[in-house]
Amino acid sequence: MSTSHIHRANHLEHVEAPGSMLTTTAARALAVLRYATGFVFLWAFVDKTFGLGYATPSAKAWINGGSPTKGFLSSVEVGPLQGFFHDIAGTWYANWLFMLGLLGIGVALTAGIGLRVAAVSGTVMMAMMWLAEWPIAKGSTNPVMDYHLIYAIVLVVLAAAYAGHTWGLGRRWAKLSIVQRNRWLI
Repeated sequence: MSTSHIHRANHLEHVEAPGSMLTTTAARALAVLRYATGFVFLWAFVDKTFGLGYATPSAKAWINGGSPTKGFLSSVEVGPLQGFFHDIAGTWYANWLFMLGLLGIGVALTAGIGLRVAAVSGTVMMAMMWLAEWPIAKGSTNPVMDYHLIYAIVLVVLAAAYAGHTWGLGRRWAKLSIVQRNRWLI
């Protein structure tokens, strides 16, 4: 074996395996992404609850008797689940599941805890919203990939990268005995 081959082999022993190292800058960037994404979910919850006038007028606020799901789901015009979405539009359980999902995902992301649960529940929520909008049939600028799917991917990346450990409570959360016994809660 030549000296250059030996040098290359020794060098490879010290190379980090893919995914085994996250730079401080990358960890901080993921923390900022986590906070920003968490704020998106929390803002939607607050605006729909109190009708701050951005996406939800005060008269249609949840606390004023409005439905957080009726307008969006009853206006579904295309897609294979159109009838299903019309059937659940405005129901108490759809409203509560949607609002608890927004709140839970938002709190988990901003606190940096339960990111696996947030990733799974948020991905389900985003997939359902993608199906409701059904960009394939709308003549969208991109009939497959839209912001719902981007959010779902972001949630998975944040959970996979343990993004709650930087500027969040992820490390403390992971040490709790209930989390140690139920690793899916990380």
